[in-house]
Amino acid sequence: MAPPLGFFSGPLPWVVLAAVTIAFLWIDLHFFARGREPSFREGLWWSIGWLVVSLLAAVVVLALSNGDDAVTYTTVYFIERSLSLDNLFVFILLFAYFGVPEEHRARLLFWGIVAALVLRGLAILGGVALIEQFHIVIYLLGVLLLVLAYRILKGVAENVDPDKNFVVRGVRRFFPVTGEYHAAHWFVKLDGRRHVTPLFLCLAAIVAADIAFAVDSIPAAFAITRDSVLIWMGNVFALLGMRALFVLVEGLIRRFRYLDETIAVVLALVAVKLLIEDVYKIGPEASLAMVAGCFAIGIAASLIGDARDPDARTKQAERAPGGV
Repeated sequence: MAPPLGFFSGPLPWVVLAAVTIAFLWIDLHFFARGREPSFREGLWWSIGWLVVSLLAAVVVLALSNGDDAVTYTTVYFIERSLSLDNLFVFILLFAYFGVPEEHRARLLFWGIVAALVLRGLAILGGVALIEQFHIVIYLLGVLLLVLAYRILKGVAENVDPDKNFVVRGVRRFFPVTGEYHAAHWFVKLDGRRHVTPLFLCLAAIVAADIAFAVDSIPAAFAITRDSVLIWMGNVFALLGMRALFVLVEGLIRRFRYLDETIAVVLALVAVKLLIEDVYKIGPEASLAMVAGCFAIGIAASLIGDARDPDARTKQAERAPGGV
C-alpha cells in the first residue's frame, strides 16, 4: 500500500499556518502588556511561554509527518531565533536614534514582526523557485552566509545608519517629516500638507532592516532544508514573541559577551554545510546537534570569561546597544 500523502504537501499547511500565525499575533498584541510598559519578569515568563509553544510545534510536526521533519523544523527554528536577536539589536538602536517614546515601541515592534513575516514568506517562495531552476544558487547562498558571518563579527552597530537607509531616504523625498511626535499617529496634516512623523520614519527603517534580515536569514534555512513550509514555520515561531524577548535583550547582550562570535560561527558552519552538500550531506540530527553545541560552548565561554574578568560589569554595560 502506498504511504499516505504527507500533511506538509499542498496548500493546506500554508492555510493552517497562516491562521495559527494570525491567532498567536492577536494573543500577543492583546494580552502582553497592552497599553503599558512590560516588566522584566513579565517579558521573561512570556518568552519562556513562546519557547514552549514553539517546541510543542515540533511535536505537532512529528505527529503529522515524521521525526526527520520535526528535527528539521527545530533546527531551522533555533537558527532563525538566534538571528532574530540581531533584529532586536537593530530595533533598539533605531528606537534610540529616532527617540521613540516607550509607550509607542510595542506597536512598532508588532508591525515590524508582521512585515518580517510577509517579507520572509516572499523570500522563501522566491528562493525555493530559484534553487529548483538554478543549482548554482546554492553556492551563492553559501558565500552570502559567510559574508553575513563576517558582518556579524564586525558588529551590528557598524551596519546601522538610518540616514543612509534607502527606505528612509525615499520617505523623506516624498513626504516632509515633522520634528516631533504626534501621539501614536504616523501621518499628520500641517498647514494643509500631509507630513510623516518620526514614528513612521522609524517604521520605514524597521521595514528596511527586515528586508536585509530576510536576505540574510533565509539562506541559513535553505542550508537545512528546501521544504518551504518547514522554513516558514520555523520563521513564524522564531518571530512570535519578539515583543517579550525585546524586554530581555539588553540583559542578554550584557551577559552573553560572545553572542556575536557564536552566531557568526553557527552561520559559517551552516555555510560550509551548504557548500559541501553535493559531496557530503549532513543530516538534520547532526545539524541540530551542531547548532546546540555552538550555543552551549558560546554561553559557557561567556560565563567563564565574565567570571575571570575583574572589569566584567563595566564591559557588560558597554555591550548594551547605544551604550545604555
